[in-house]
Amino acid sequence: MEYFYLHTEVKPEKGDLLISEPFLPDPNFERTVILLCEHNEEGTFGFVLNKVSLLHLDDVLEEVETLPEKLFVGGPVEQNTLHFIHRNPEIISNSEPIGHNCYWGGNFEDLLSCIESGDLTPENFRFFLGYSGWSKGQLEEELEANSWIIYKQPEASMIFETDAKALWRRALQQMGGRYRMFSNYPVDPRLN
Repeated sequence: MEYFYLHTEVKPEKGDLLISEPFLPDPNFERTVILLCEHNEEGTFGFVLNKVSLLHLDDVLEEVETLPEKLFVGGPVEQNTLHFIHRNPEIISNSEPIGHNCYWGGNFEDLLSCIESGDLTPENFRFFLGYSGWSKGQLEEELEANSWIIYKQPEASMIFETDAKALWRRALQQMGGRYRMFSNYPVDPRLN
């Protein structure tokens, strides 16, 4: 069964991963993996899963003193906003399902309560500053230009358990074939 696609052979959907092609020239998205949280006629948004911020959760939320969890840069849009994904819809109400046991947002008071009680552990959630967004038709244009590879509906374990620094390479290696070759491309091909 094939899970991976280049170009527009399939349409991106909520819950898919976008993997940047090896030589994408945009520094905001170089070697990134983005979880799509929404994709419809109006546009697309998601979070970069593998760009770790220098900030920690307790740096941006006064309410959180017991969890110095690292934050991720979700994208270049509205980096003054905080978002989260998780695997615990039973303890965070109003969460939006986005794919294989992965949820976006939910009741913030529930989240704070879960952090304080220890019910929501770091391996079950990620926090993001900002997000990645595309206006109507923009992502489709980028797919036509071969800027992204689509990984259909990954398991939550890939999102939450894979080391951020290894995620881009690991996703491509799992895809096999030519994608495995992509995973070994140097950032600057002149150095090869």
